[in-house]
Amino acid sequence: MSTLVPPHGGGSLKPLLQAEGARGESLRRAVGLKRVPMTSRETSDFLMLGMGAYTPLDGFMGHDDWRRACAEMKLANGLFWPIPITLSCDKTLADSIKPGETVALFDQDSGETMGLLEVAEKYDIDKVFESRQVFGTDDQKHPGVAKVLAQGEVNLAGRVTALSEGAYPRQYQGLYYRPAETRELFRAKGWSRVAAFQTRNPMHRSHEHLAKIAIEVCDGVLIHQVLGALKAGDIPAEVRVKAIDALTEKYFVPGTYIQAGYPIEMRYGGPREALLHALFRQNFGCSHLVIGRDHAGVGSYYGPLDAQRIFDTLPAGSLAIQPLKIDVTFYCYKCDGMATARTCPHGAEHRLEISGTRLREMFAKREKIPDEFSRPEVVAVLQEYYSQTGR
Repeated sequence: MSTLVPPHGGGSLKPLLQAEGARGESLRRAVGLKRVPMTSRETSDFLMLGMGAYTPLDGFMGHDDWRRACAEMKLANGLFWPIPITLSCDKTLADSIKPGETVALFDQDSGETMGLLEVAEKYDIDKVFESRQVFGTDDQKHPGVAKVLAQGEVNLAGRVTALSEGAYPRQYQGLYYRPAETRELFRAKGWSRVAAFQTRNPMHRSHEHLAKIAIEVCDGVLIHQVLGALKAGDIPAEVRVKAIDALTEKYFVPGTYIQAGYPIEMRYGGPREALLHALFRQNFGCSHLVIGRDHAGVGSYYGPLDAQRIFDTLPAGSLAIQPLKIDVTFYCYKCDGMATARTCPHGAEHRLEISGTRLREMFAKREKIPDEFSRPEVVAVLQEYYSQTGR
């Protein structure tokens, strides 16, 4: 019998998406309310709240939750939470809104009304403090820091009612699963130990190796990819899906994996973001999260294994999900296969280091990509994309 890990906080999933039959009346009500725009990051967090991925939150954080999440990786009630989930607006708009008022939230890119916020609190924040605590830097070149510094002056907090999931369910049919749905998929397969494999890139040989290790030690793997906004240069989700399909159909045993996507926008927060990824994967029903080299990192802001080490600092009971820590992987010509430093005794001169960054460089320089780096079926999908975009 499948026995899955409990949602974070030990209770039940807490999706904030209103029942479909009631949304029409709520949307009509929203027409007469003040409208608050959400950035792409805020919209992605809103969508995660709506589907229950951020259980047990019931909306955007107030001041005490924000500050403790930044400084201590806890909510005001002591529950573990590594990154603040907040909504900002400019001071003029904030001054016009009174605590207790309900406002309409809309996505500033599409203009769509996404839901309602019962404003419980308004507060100013220290953006540099948040950046240093969450990202370990206040360097504006860090994409996560840049997003924080660009926020409005005031945060609005309160309970959220989600009225839309945007285009995701239609655009990613068969891929877009909510936490209740992945849990049902796992139960139907009889899985109890499920590893989540996080990716924002097409899967090269190192990714494949990591996912297959997870399959060896768990009942199955959830290949869980980012569908939200990425930084410039990252591969679009629809291309990534096609590439992962090409890989799994040829090189994975049927019934050992599920490919899915979720609507978060990457913060590139390295160790802290790895903890958030673990937290909401627990809500999706996963017992383990694969943590490889530089999880959720960017540039040289974080060390190659920092995202693994941070799990060792957590107080007992912070999370039910466990990290599946795997050393840096590479292709060894002496071993004639994929390996890590724990399994391969040979020197660096015999190793082919594999990374998404290096793969993009090889495409940019028109270099031949060896099979040891990426499966030819994946390379073909990416070559088609690069030839169409002229990159």
